Amino acid sequence: MSTDMMALIGHATLQTLYMVLISGIISGVLGLALGLALYVTRPGQILAYRPAFLVTSAVVNIGRSIPFIILMVAIVPFTRLVVGTSIGTNAAMVPLTIAAIPFVARLIEGALNEISPGLIEAAQAMGATPKQIVTKVLIPEARGGIITSITITIVTLISYSAMAGAVGGGGLGDVGIRYGYNRFEPLIMLVTVAILVIMVQGVQMLGDSMVKRANHK
Repeated sequence: MSTDMMALIGHATLQTLYMVLISGIISGVLGLALGLALYVTRPGQILAYRPAFLVTSAVVNIGRSIPFIILMVAIVPFTRLVVGTSIGTNAAMVPLTIAAIPFVARLIEGALNEISPGLIEAAQAMGATPKQIVTKVLIPEARGGIITSITITIVTLISYSAMAGAVGGGGLGDVGIRYGYNRFEPLIMLVTVAILVIMVQGVQMLGDSMVKRANHK
């Protein structure tokens, strides 16, 4: 493999990390908020409001049901509006983020469902406000599950970023398709796949370590 190709793969790796990091942070924050909204507004919860829960749940379900490759094409006008272009790394982050938000929300909701109702009832009995219950009970008690949810999301974003690269989003997917597949260079394909695997393993190991630490605390 030539030096130029190694440099290109290195640059593509940084692009992939950039896409995953930024979209992961934004979708993590918004997905956490949406997941909390799903949990606290469902019937029987601290801010129960059925219409809000049904609307939020429907939006999340619709977002999760759209295949990523179709989503990328469908929101091209919105992507252009946000970043000024529909191709490149910055453009790819828009559909990546939008696709990940409902995914995170459902995972967060699942993590919150694992919390014992008795803890919430005890907090209410002591006069805790809904805000205090969210910040002092729900988030701390679901900390391990939240970290697991974010880890799963980042791993998913890595695979999504490869698909984004295949349609002009840059990153390792772009290099693998353009220089590996289209030019019949299996070594380039192998290297890009290996880097993606290493990324996934690294993220998973880091996430597992953080979950153990959070659960220990």
